[in-house]
Amino acid sequence: MARDRQYLLGMYEKAVPADLSMEEKLRACKEGGFDWMEISIDETDEKIARLYWDKEEKEKLKQAIRNSGQPIYTMCFSAQRKYSLGSLGQEKHEKALDIMEKAIDFAADIGIRIIQLGGYDCYYEEESEDTRNEFIKNLKIATKWAARKGVMMGFETMMDREFISTVEKGMEFVKICDSPYLGMYPDIGNLAAARHDFGYEKSVSEDILTGKGHIIAAHLKETNVGVDRSVPWGTGLTDYETHIRLLKDLGVRMFNGEFWNDHPEDWMGFLKESNAFLRGKLDKVFDD
Repeated sequence: MARDRQYLLGMYEKAVPADLSMEEKLRACKEGGFDWMEISIDETDEKIARLYWDKEEKEKLKQAIRNSGQPIYTMCFSAQRKYSLGSLGQEKHEKALDIMEKAIDFAADIGIRIIQLGGYDCYYEEESEDTRNEFIKNLKIATKWAARKGVMMGFETMMDREFISTVEKGMEFVKICDSPYLGMYPDIGNLAAARHDFGYEKSVSEDILTGKGHIIAAHLKETNVGVDRSVPWGTGLTDYETHIRLLKDLGVRMFNGEFWNDHPEDWMGFLKESNAFLRGKLDKVFDD
């Protein structure tokens, strides 16, 4: 980890082959030039099961962190697509709260600083005033749990749903909860695509400014019209330098590169290529 840099750059866990051990993933992340790995807790049973690990299994992960010298600072909690805080029905409601509490406990036990929340009240159900109200009620509960464990939570901005497709939309819920433990963790690629796809009047920069004082980290991702992943770096809608500069001015210092293992024949080469691209954008801004 370069101590002379003013920022840190993370890597999404799914950027490396899924069949690697956690220690191998962490070592690959370090070799690729990144400062930390963002762990994925997605909607698969395999990933959700991590939240229910006992002390021994968690200790194995902490040992992998120590052995590799590479931390896990953030969690992408996309399991909320399946178990959303706004889901209706007693069983779904209880499961959503249970995995939310387990995610916070897991983060506190492992040393994860930030949980990135999915920007949905629900995903596989129809959105309604009831799902919105349920979301707010359960978000308030989750925020209190996070505060008790000293874990930050931040909303990802989405491009496939309008519920939290902008920083401004996410800030509505941040203000409702009014807690230092809930903020925004936007994806600048999603912001660019959502503005195009949904026809928002505000520019991405104007939207980012609505989160002033509440943006805790940011995802760096390439997107295009209607395409939210696997877009080659520098070929889509994302305006890295403009928005990294703005985020820098707002005090953001943690950036995570969100990309996938799209080049299995040379995945390490793609890690290093991705790192070089993102570092190039970040260094240009932070070295000014």
